[in-house]
Amino acid sequence: MLNQVIDWARRNELAVPPGFKVKPVRWALVFDAEGGFLLVRELGNVSAKRNRGAHLLCPNLELGEMKRGGSGTRHFLVDNAEVVALVGTEEDDEKVRAKHDHFVALLGQAAEVVPMLGPVADTLSDVTTLVKIRAELEDKGAGPTENVTFEVRGASPDLIVEGDAWHGWYRAFRAGLQPERPVQRMLCLVSGELTEPVATHPKIRGLTDVGGLSMGDVLPAFKQESFRSYGLEQAANSAMSEEVAAGYAAALNRLIREQSQRLAGTRILYWYREPLDDEGEDAFAWLTEPPETTVGSALERARELLIAIRDGKRPDLKENRYYALTLSANSGRVVLRDWMEGSFEELVQNVEGWFDDLRVVSRDGSGYTTPPKLWAVLGALVRELKEVPESLEARMWRVAVRGEPIPFQAAARALARIRVAMATDQPVRTAGIGLLKAFLRRLPGDMLMTPKLNEEHPHPAYHCGRLMAVLDYLQYRALGEVGAGVVQRYYAAASSTPGLVLGRLLRMAQFHLGKLEAHERRTFEYRIGQVLGQLQDGFPPPLSLEEQSLFALGYYHQKAYRPPKDEPEQTEPETSEETA
Repeated sequence: MLNQVIDWARRNELAVPPGFKVKPVRWALVFDAEGGFLLVRELGNVSAKRNRGAHLLCPNLELGEMKRGGSGTRHFLVDNAEVVALVGTEEDDEKVRAKHDHFVALLGQAAEVVPMLGPVADTLSDVTTLVKIRAELEDKGAGPTENVTFEVRGASPDLIVEGDAWHGWYRAFRAGLQPERPVQRMLCLVSGELTEPVATHPKIRGLTDVGGLSMGDVLPAFKQESFRSYGLEQAANSAMSEEVAAGYAAALNRLIREQSQRLAGTRILYWYREPLDDEGEDAFAWLTEPPETTVGSALERARELLIAIRDGKRPDLKENRYYALTLSANSGRVVLRDWMEGSFEELVQNVEGWFDDLRVVSRDGSGYTTPPKLWAVLGALVRELKEVPESLEARMWRVAVRGEPIPFQAAARALARIRVAMATDQPVRTAGIGLLKAFLRRLPGDMLMTPKLNEEHPHPAYHCGRLMAVLDYLQYRALGEVGAGVVQRYYAAASSTPGLVLGRLLRMAQFHLGKLEAHERRTFEYRIGQVLGQLQDGFPPPLSLEEQSLFALGYYHQKAYRPPKDEPEQTEPETSEETA
């Protein structure tokens, strides 16, 4: 897994030398050759609505190094506007001013190898000029946490951080911040090369919404004795070179920030070996944001891509591969919940199968439901999305991506929510109905599950659900709105033990039939007879989980059924289709 993460880092130029990090830098303070302040220049895409600045390779100290440097220790050459120019700082904030003084002092020390930094340090030490710099940064909208660096007119390159004249000095300075420990060479677990392992692993940031700490979390951690082996200390228990550790951390941080999706209690990171030319071909994105039906549903897009790949029209996609990580965090540690990889063609095929299995007729019978987002499917299993167990959430993501069977736990939860909706006379979530259909389709054997009504389905549990729907509508036509009708009172029992309930409801139906006009009575008698014709062996014994799912599908399909033109049209009160 880490090999693929580091490979992505290298492809995106994130694999950086130890002590460096690619950072977004939005502002440059521009000076002349004598150190005179000229102006503030914005870096990056200045026309963007949310310009993050230019991504530059910057010197970077880890938290442990900064602690060993003492109070006020800061990064060199690039830091936030609060430290560089005291933006947003109170006059009496001594801690921030100490950081500013340390930052300026480092510029002065580095002047021995980059002479132009001396005048810049002197200018930043001048109170009057610093006030002017701070005012101009604030006028341009610079926030205290946005990174700032320096540009000197006439220098090559203009941005000092893009040169390398200071690299040797910086490495020597950083070496003085390393802990004193005996040289220990071990095999790097990722590269397999003999190396001096990094003392502590770098922080992974951006997981605060899934249990992480604001200061970041570590992938391998060995603080407690129980996590150590063979007398090894700290990161020596998971030996990696500093370059490898920095590479995987940079990649994960970038993926979390720019290419991840939060799914209830976890965060999904994914990427492709080769970048996609068209964002509309991102099959992972379809699972969380299906394409609009006006453009083409996710199911249709998947089929189009599969045809193009198999016809040889898209060899670039046929050779491509996908990778996906599921992460959360706990007590300062990154929790790896799942790892997947495979061919792009396999991914699209599985996503196509996911949406095809979820597809059901809409409630009004006029067409099919639109492809649901993955969290709409998860939401159909619980009262609130936050109640989805993280283990189930990760499993359902894997089901969608890998084409695996729907877990019984998910089907049981969907059935429970359907029963609650029936008892409280609420619309059933179509995503939950679709999940039950997918559950049945992915079981061994052919369950003959179609998106809409199948009057010839071989299993009696399906027709028991159909009969329940017919009797429910019969009561409505005979009595109108009655509050707690047969569904609210009997659905839960009928869906598990139809033999104990449906016979009684059929006897009640005779009373309801007597209240109808002759033509409508014959219509209902025909429909009841047609369903009972599929139950010639009588009502089945208590139903299993699979059979209860069939019951729910039969009920839903029959409710959504619209008879052909030669059969009298029967209209029910309209119910709005869910939008989740």
